[in-house]
Amino acid sequence: MSVRFLGRRVYVMLAVVLASARSVECMPVAKELSAWLKVPRQTLARWREWWTAKFPQTSLWQAAGARFMPPPDALRFPASLLERFVGQAAEALLHLLLFLAPLTTRLVAPGDGR
Repeated sequence: MSVRFLGRRVYVMLAVVLASARSVECMPVAKELSAWLKVPRQTLARWREWWTAKFPQTSLWQAAGARFMPPPDALRFPASLLERFVGQAAEALLHLLLFLAPLTTRLVAPGDGR
């Protein structure tokens, strides 16, 4: 769907969300997921830092954060945010990814050719 945290490597946003959510909940699972995805643990730590420190400062969260009741625990992002979306796990995850889409995509004017 989209990518986030561009740099030397590109990761699918789904991996970023799942790896970040699991790293908070269960460190042994994060280590296993990190190995399976070939994501260095330092990258997982950077993602966790982004979720807890930078994401709450984004214009997306500033504009939409108050709509979640009860508010998600910012120290447990993205897991606490994912818990606010309804449906089975896959459906809730899809809703979260759609919610995050403005952070990971860029609008291109029709006929722009990019």
